[in-house]
Formats: sequence, structure tokens, C-alpha cells
Amino acid sequence: MKKNIHLKILLVLPFLVYVLDVFSAAIYPINNAAILSGSKFDIKIELDKIVQNTDLVTTLNGRKIEDVLKKTPEFIANEGSKGSSLIFRDISIDQAGSYVLEAQAGIEKLQVTWDVYGTGSRKAKNIILFIGDGMTIANRTAARVLSKGIVEGKYKDKLSFDDMPHMALIGTSGSDSLITDSANSMSAYTTGHKTAVNSMGVYASRATDNFSHPKVETIAELVKRKTRMSVGIVSDAELEDATPGAMVSHTRRRADKQYIADQLFFSRADVILGGGSAYFLPKSVKGSKRNDENNLVKLFKDDGYAVITTRDELLAATKKSDTKKLFGVFHPDNMDGSLDRFILKKNTVKEYPDQPDLTEMTQAAINTLSKNPNGFFLMVEAALIDKFNHPLDWERAAFDTIMLSNAVQIAKNFAVKNPDTLIIVTPDHTHSGSISGVVDDQRPGPLREKVGIYAEAGYPNYPVANANGYPEMIDVSKRLAFFYANYPDHYETMHPKMDGTFNPAIKNDEGRYIANPKYIQLQEDSIHVGGNLPAQQDTGVHTADDAVLTAIGPGSEKFKGLMDNTEVFRVMAESLGLSQKGNK
Repeated sequence: MKKNIHLKILLVLPFLVYVLDVFSAAIYPINNAAILSGSKFDIKIELDKIVQNTDLVTTLNGRKIEDVLKKTPEFIANEGSKGSSLIFRDISIDQAGSYVLEAQAGIEKLQVTWDVYGTGSRKAKNIILFIGDGMTIANRTAARVLSKGIVEGKYKDKLSFDDMPHMALIGTSGSDSLITDSANSMSAYTTGHKTAVNSMGVYASRATDNFSHPKVETIAELVKRKTRMSVGIVSDAELEDATPGAMVSHTRRRADKQYIADQLFFSRADVILGGGSAYFLPKSVKGSKRNDENNLVKLFKDDGYAVITTRDELLAATKKSDTKKLFGVFHPDNMDGSLDRFILKKNTVKEYPDQPDLTEMTQAAINTLSKNPNGFFLMVEAALIDKFNHPLDWERAAFDTIMLSNAVQIAKNFAVKNPDTLIIVTPDHTHSGSISGVVDDQRPGPLREKVGIYAEAGYPNYPVANANGYPEMIDVSKRLAFFYANYPDHYETMHPKMDGTFNPAIKNDEGRYIANPKYIQLQEDSIHVGGNLPAQQDTGVHTADDAVLTAIGPGSEKFKGLMDNTEVFRVMAESLGLSQKGNK
């Protein structure tokens, strides 16, 4: 909550001059925050002015806050030359109800109201949360067309998450912006608190370093602290990227990847699988991105984890009955997408030929975690949907949406014998893609005239998909006309990029991004498209469009209508009964 904005106006004839002097006072957690009873969080009060500690009176529901919390706060007389601050670290409120926090120093007064909620008893033994990063409706539609086929207006089959019985629209905006990023949006799922772009596990305050902002406990931390459940984290991006990072981290900047790698180790998560090995290796090792000699791979091994680096090792480890903790990194960066791995063999597939599929990592995680009779919480991210939507490469995004569907099917198969499993499938945010028709190479005229719309669209002629749901030919003569609504300058070819991920814009000598001329050379009739984003933007960006969540299992009935992304955390917490004492 931002208050006390001071505007000084100076009138000087014959000119009107405005001098803006802006300060922001705030309390964190912010106004109207919903807080799980028994969860841990920090309280921070930021004043506009410099005051004495004795002049600041703070109450919680009318009582002196120190008496209620039984904690001694940290007082900062002048934080960053912006005013005084008061911080309570690592507190919790056990009693559900409405709470009003008031802080007053002289004439400056701040107030927030919080809803502290309980959960009732535990309903689900296991939760599997699938994140289709950046997945929009058009990605699902394109994946269904390619994977299942469509005849006379009816799909031959559905994606695995199309027929889940419960569905909701999820609002994804953050506390600071209509448009979110993955750190902010995933943090809402994992903590139940709104925060700002680039932040995870913290409220974005005026603290001067990334790790001093007021923290909120993540669901992985809650599960480890309050239950005997196991925790798994799976992603085909760098494990230090925003979505897996938000499971365990507390930082104002998602770019703190070395710190996030450290937190993954300290999290005690039982299964950790994905890319990003460069941040787990000491800086003396070639390819490392660390700035110290800490060898996290060795630390995981010394801590009893089965440490694996290839698909074959993954499959072997999960067959062993004594494997209860699993750490695997299969690429120094983001892993390769399914179109390249299975069909085109482009990008870095030749350098890293033994990467597992998201389905194989999901199966390995479930096999390992389900050995715990107390249940598990597993997060699986299909990260590359977003990685391909950004550079406007819809075919690669569609193939990875098919891969997500295959991974979800594995979870559904598990839930058949384990019906006390809640499965959730949702994007963290969306992109702007949409299907407008069918591109037919046989239509006469220049490239744009080959786009058939309405009755002229007909249907694409992708071959029937293979047993895994992937069509083995993608550059067919009749293709989906899939277009993005936000983009940099680029050349539109209306063909799949067979030589590697689309690189729509490159920087010129003046530092501006221009359409990549490579695609003129690849296709002479490509269309130059002037960007509608700022000239410093080289790819497409996220949108504020609602995310579509589908779910099945105990607690899934609570997903309905329009919901805020913080409510996803609440449903998960309620399904696991996380506010209950002695929930083991």
C-alpha cells in the first residue's frame, strides 16, 4: 500500500513550473493480503520521514504489536535516505481472522487490513502442480491440432488436461504492474502473496540489497517445516530460472541465479531435475557461471542424493528401490525443446544428445517421491513453451505443449491408483498468440495472400502424429496461420524455422533492434513487419490475458470462475491442511 505522496507546486509567472517531490510510505504485507495462519512472514513498515523509534506507535488489532507478536523489531532510523523503517522478521499469526495493523509517527499514519485464514483438515495426500510457462489458449489449440487432428470441425481427441472437470480463469497481474513476469506470478502461486516484477518470495520494498526485502514463506518451505511430505522440483529450463526458483528463494531480483542454486540445495527438496548445471559447478570448472569454488553437485552427492547428468542415468536411478533423493542436471543452460530433440535435431541437441524428456523427469519424480507414505508436493514446469513464445516460434511452443500434455497424462495415470492426488495445470502468465487461418502454399499471389481465412482457411495437412503425439513433418504445404499480437521488427516467413529457434530481431550498430535479415535469405518473399514494441525489445512479451487453469482431484472443485493467482496457493494450502498444527 502506497501512501503520503507529496506534490509541491511552484507558480512562477509567466511560466507554470511543477516540481515533483515524491516519497512512498508503505506497510508489508500489503493491504488486503490473505495470509495463511501459521505461515511465516516478515512485517515491514516504511515511513516517509525520519523519526525516533520511541515516536513510532504500531498496533495490531488495537494492541501494541510487540506484545502480540512477542518479537523485538529491527528499527532503521534512515533507510537509504528515504525515511525510517521498522521490521519484524520471521513471525506468524496462528489465529484466523481479520487483522488491522496501524502505524503512526506524528501526523503520518499508515493502516492495512489482512485476512488471516485457516485451512481445516487435510484433503489431499499429494499435489502435482504443472506450470505451462507462458501457455496461452492458442498454444493449447495448436498442440491439439498437431497432436490429435481435426476433421469436419471436431477434434479426434483431447490433450490430457482438456477434460479435467474443474476450470478457472486466473488473473496474473502483480502489485506493481498489469503485466507480470514468471518470478512474480510463480511467487503468487507458491506464497499466496502479490509482489512485483522480478521478485520472488519477498515483497518489493525500498531495501537497498536484494535479500533484505520482507520475506514470505513458500509452499515448499511450509511442506518441509510442517509435514513429513516430500518435495519435488522439475523444469526443462535452468533450475535457477524464475519458476523453479520461486519454489525456494527470497530475492528482489530473479537474476540472482547463484543464490537460487544455493537455495535449491538448502531447501532439502527430495527431487530436483532440470537444466542449469553451470550454477552448480565451481568457477574453476569450464562452463561454470559461479563466482566461487562451491561445488553444489558434490554437496548433493555427499548429502545422499543420487546425482545424475544423463537420460540413461535418470532411468537407471529410478529403477533402484533405495533411491529416495534425486538430483539431476542435464544441460548447462535451458534444455532443448521436443521439436528439436525428436524431429529436427537442431539448437544444442548434438552437443547434449542424452537429455531426458519432461515426461521422463515427471515419471522419475513421481516414482521417487511416491515412496514416501506421507505424500508429496511436486512442481513440474514446461518452461520452454514460454522460451519459444517470446521469439515468436509457435511451432516449437506447440510441440512443448504436447510434451506437457504427455507429462500430465503420467500424473493422471498415477492418480488412478492414488485418487487422493490433486493435479493442477496452469500457465503462470500468457502470451499474445492467436490462430487466424491456414497458410496454403498453393494459393496464388504473394505470401500474405496465401493466408486462407474463414471458408478459405480449410484445414492444415500435418501428418498423423506418432505414438507420442508428435507429427514427424512440420513444414507441410498447409500450415496453421499463427500470429502474435506484440513483436519487435521482424521478417514474417509463415514457415517453421527448421534451422533453429526463430531469432526475430538483432541489434544494429546504433544499438537498436532491427528485423533479422537472415530470414530474407531463407525466404525471398518474407514480409517485413514493423514492430509495435519499443525499439530496445528484441522478442515478444507477456500479456495480461487471463490464464486458464484446469484441475482434478481433492480440492479441485474450488477452482471456478475468475480467481486471483494468489488463490491458487490458498487452494493448495487448504487441500494439504497446512495451517493445522501437528500436520505430519
